Amino acid sequence: MSVDLQSHDMLALSRASLSALRAALLRDAAEGQAASAFQEAGYAGGDGIFATFRDWLAAGGYPAPDALSASEFGERSAEFFRDAGWGSLEVGVLGDAVITLDASNWSEADPNLGAAHPSCFYSSGMFSDFFSRLGGQPLGAFEVECRSTGASRCRFLLGSPETLQHVYGKMVEGLAYEDAIRQSS
Repeated sequence: MSVDLQSHDMLALSRASLSALRAALLRDAAEGQAASAFQEAGYAGGDGIFATFRDWLAAGGYPAPDALSASEFGERSAEFFRDAGWGSLEVGVLGDAVITLDASNWSEADPNLGAAHPSCFYSSGMFSDFFSRLGGQPLGAFEVECRSTGASRCRFLLGSPETLQHVYGKMVEGLAYEDAIRQSS
């Protein structure tokens, strides 16, 4: 099923344009500012993307987002992001408090970038807003694996800001994110 961009105040953007914009910001902005700018932009777009998702569900004869089971929501949101051109997405769970979003061909990633750290900043902001709208409470999104660093997939963690802060803090101390999640459960 296609995503109607024009009637939802959305537009198509080529992968090359998004990669060039990220490269320019990373090159020219002070350290950390590019990531913040992209996350903020992604978060700002979450409302429109969620509204488009809601209408896309209705056009396909599916129930509203809040009426879907957790597994069906995962399937439908993965199908929506694929149809919108972002790439494949698999929704899973790690521990009791973290949702995973795995993508082997995520459009924001650039396997040729050779980044030192995960860099799908726009997607992190977008996922944070998009998935918070379903749960009615703030969720953070944190990318822990990225094809831009040479990984085979992009992996985003979704969870409460407190849980993700704990995971990040433990990762800074040298602990693997999976171990940090187990400690927080």
